[in-house]
Amino acid sequence: MPQPFRLLTAFLAATCAVCAQTTPLRVFSPNAHGWYNYFGDHPFSSKSKWGAHIEGQWRRHDVAARWQQLVLRPGINYEVSPNLMLGVGYCYVATSRYGEYPVGVPFPEHRIYQQAVVKQSFGKWGLSHRYRLEQRLLGELAVDGGGARELTRWRHENRFRYQVRLARPIKGSWGIALYDEFFLNFGRNVASNVYDQNRAYAAVTRSLGKSSRLELGYMNQLLQQRNGRIFENNHTLQVAIYSTAPFGRR
Repeated sequence: MPQPFRLLTAFLAATCAVCAQTTPLRVFSPNAHGWYNYFGDHPFSSKSKWGAHIEGQWRRHDVAARWQQLVLRPGINYEVSPNLMLGVGYCYVATSRYGEYPVGVPFPEHRIYQQAVVKQSFGKWGLSHRYRLEQRLLGELAVDGGGARELTRWRHENRFRYQVRLARPIKGSWGIALYDEFFLNFGRNVASNVYDQNRAYAAVTRSLGKSSRLELGYMNQLLQQRNGRIFENNHTLQVAIYSTAPFGRR
């Protein structure tokens, strides 16, 4: 078995071992989602090591019918080498009520993140590892007797994310991509959901020129709610455009 597949298989096995732990009264709730995304890592010029990260995610429940989340993530990148990129930035998330076990009140979230992306190649396969650390401020809201929402406090949590991704061309401008990403919460405000979620993804890719591509894929998101008992098993259509086009030629 090629080394990239051994790495991905080992990571998925570890993930399944964590998810397989039994907890009394555990409930699994399936949902159908659609995520429509743009991911841009744009150097400031064709020769610059510095660049901007521009990301927008339009996440819908019932594939497209209702809001699930809005995610906006701007940041700054620095290319240490062709195989290592560092990044820092800010993220805004608005979470809506959805599914069989919705949140009590829609809430906002502000994040600061730091990340490192390491790239490798094995023949036609490209392998990348993304390590991301997030400092999160989650808004807690209450509803008064008249139905108005009031922000009561901001809750601070930390989260670590690791994504391993494999991709390769198949024929002409077509290719495939696979990834798995594991999320762990930590900090004194994390009670029952140290395990946050896992995302397993497979997609068909199509090149849109030298610096952009389209991906159409399926993602299974196994998300543990804050109470530690409800697990969302979210079947997700994901449509995304990725771009690395520089802002200028010099």
